[in-house]
Amino acid sequence: MEGNGAGATRWHISRPSAPGGPLADAGSMSIRAVLGRVFSSVDASRARPVLSFGSGDPTACASFGPPPEADDAVVDALRSGKYNGYSPTVGVLPARRAVAEYLSRDLPYQLSPDDIYLTSGCCQAIEVMISVLARPGSNILLPKPGFPLYESRTMFSNLEARHFNLIPEQGWEADLEAVEALADENTIAMVIINPSNPCGSVYSHDHLAKIAETARKLGIIIIADEVYDHLAFGNKPFIPMGVFADIVPVITVGSISKRWLVPGWRLGWIATCDPNGILKEAKVDKSIESYINITNDPATFIQGAVPQIIANTKEDYFNKILNLLRNSADLCYGKIQEIRGITCPHKPEGSMFVMVKLDLSCLDGMQDDLDFCCKLAKEESVIVLPGCALGMKDWIRITFASDVPTLENALERIKSFCQRHAKVEA
Repeated sequence: MEGNGAGATRWHISRPSAPGGPLADAGSMSIRAVLGRVFSSVDASRARPVLSFGSGDPTACASFGPPPEADDAVVDALRSGKYNGYSPTVGVLPARRAVAEYLSRDLPYQLSPDDIYLTSGCCQAIEVMISVLARPGSNILLPKPGFPLYESRTMFSNLEARHFNLIPEQGWEADLEAVEALADENTIAMVIINPSNPCGSVYSHDHLAKIAETARKLGIIIIADEVYDHLAFGNKPFIPMGVFADIVPVITVGSISKRWLVPGWRLGWIATCDPNGILKEAKVDKSIESYINITNDPATFIQGAVPQIIANTKEDYFNKILNLLRNSADLCYGKIQEIRGITCPHKPEGSMFVMVKLDLSCLDGMQDDLDFCCKLAKEESVIVLPGCALGMKDWIRITFASDVPTLENALERIKSFCQRHAKVEA
C-alpha cells in the first residue's frame, strides 16, 4: 500500500469549490444555508422551545396537514401495485392529464397532457427551465425580493441575473419601467411569482395584464411561479398568468406542495401555456423533454396518486386552510404594528409570508438583518429569515402559517427583543 511520501499516487480529484466559485456561491445563497447560520446562534442552554418561522414548510403545525383524501390516494396507489416501476420521462399519463385539467379550470383554453411535465417538486421545475433556456451571454429578469433558488440556478447556469424591484408601497407590484430598462436582445425570460414568496402579495388582473403586455413588447417569455396557487385570502382572487398566454408565452411551474400541504412528497410540474404555438415553434418542449431525460423523476406512486388527490379533495379543506392563513396573517400584521423598530408596509393577501422592514436606527447594536436574526435566535429562540437571503438587506421574512398561540408567542418574543434593544431617545 502506497504512502503519502515521495512516489505516492497522485490522485486526480477536484477540490471543493473555493470561496467565490459558482457552486460555493450558489449554495451559500440558499434559504437552508442562511437559516443554518441563524439556527446555529440558538442558545441550547435556554429552556424555551425554539419557534421556527423561517422556512416555507408549515407541516410541523398540526393545523396545517394534508387532507385525508391525499393520504388515501397515496395508500391506494401503493396498494394497486401499478406504480412500483419507473415512470415515463415526462410523467405517467393519468397524472399529467389530471394536472392539465386542474390548471385548465382557470384558463380560457384547455391544456393537454402533452403540455405537462412532472418534476420532483417545483424546485426541480425551476432548475429545468433555467437550464433549458440558458445560453452563453444571456440574462434573465428576476424579482427583488424573490425566491433565492432562481438566483442560485441562474448563477450555476452562467446566466446573468438582472433584478427588477417589487414596490412595497404598491402591494409589491413589479416595477415595469425597470423591467423595460433592464431587458435587451439577450434577455431570455422574466420571472413572476404570484402569489408571492416572500412578499405575501397577490396580483390583480390589471397588473398581470400589464406584465403580459410589457413582456410582449420586449419579446420575452414569462416563467410564472404559481406554487402558491389559490392560497389567496385577501380581496384579490388568484389569477394564473396563463390567462394572458395569448399575449405572451407563459411557462408555469407549480406543485401540490403548498395547496395540499405536502412539500415532502416532491411532486411538481412544468406547464407550457402556449395557445399560439410560439414555444413549440422554438422547440422549447423538445428541450424540456431532453433535459428531464437526464434527471430524476418524482416517485411513481406519488404520480399515481395525483388524479385521486386532485379529484377527491373537498372544497371545505381548502376553505379551512385559507381561513387559518387569513387569521394568522391578520394577527401577524396587527402585532407588527405594535413593535417599534419593525414595520410592515403591506398586509399579506396570499401565500404564507410577510416581509417586514427593520428600522436599525431604532435598534441598538444591530449591524444588519442577519445580525438581527442571529441575535433574536440566541436571545429569544425565535427563527425568522434574514432579508439578505432574498435580496433585501435590512428586511426579514416571517412565515405566519402556524397556530395562533404559537404565532402570538413568537411575536411577543420579537417585541420583547426589540424593546430590550431599543435605542434610548435623547
